[in-house]
Formats: sequence, structure tokens, C-alpha cells
Amino acid sequence: QVQLVESGGGLVQPGGSLRLSCAASGSIFRVYAMGWYRQAPGKQRELVAAMTSGGSTNYADSVKGRFTISRDNAKNTVTLQMNSLKPEDTAVYYCNAEVSPTITTRRNDYWGQGTQVTVSS
Repeated sequence: QVQLVESGGGLVQPGGSLRLSCAASGSIFRVYAMGWYRQAPGKQRELVAAMTSGGSTNYADSVKGRFTISRDNAKNTVTLQMNSLKPEDTAVYYCNAEVSPTITTRRNDYWGQGTQVTVSS
């Protein structure tokens, strides 16, 4: 089984910064893309940022220039640095990873439990 454990959410004032971290553990043969999604109340879950194992990135237009994703392939971790936070960034943030648990297992999507980010004065 694969587990994703997130940390780093919390309450921050507009214009502030937060750093989210996620570590994948368990039965892992290979990790492909890792990323972050978010879901605000009453809205669908949306991609925030993702990074392939080769380093290619994809960001939502709403966070470009403010958020930065990075990962450590050796440790199977992914980090999201969030700067210049806005109230509309308030949501539950979920870590996501595409993982093949064994050499013979097709890759699957795995999710963390979610961490709350609240941007408010």
C-alpha cells in the first residue's frame, strides 16, 4: 500500500506565505508525477501544480508567479511554496502521486488526506 502524508497547512493573512510538504511511503517501485490539488467549499477539486519525475511543471493560471512546486525524487517528497496568498486560495489542499507499487503493477493515483489552508485577515 502507498501512503501520502501532508503537512504545512494553516491560517495565514492575505499576502502571507505557507509551505506544504508531502511524503510518499509504503510499497513503491516508481513515482511518476506528483502534485497538489485543492478543493474549496462548493467547488470541484482542481489542479494547483504538478511536476513530472523529469522536472516538467504545470501550474494553474491562478497561481502562476506565486506558487512554486519542487520535489525530491530520492525521498519521494513534493513541496508547494505558496507566496502572496489571497483569500481565494482558501481550500483543502491534497497531495497526489502517480505510483507503480511494484515492477509488475500499473501506475495508480494516490491521494493524501488533505490539509486546510485558510487565507484571512
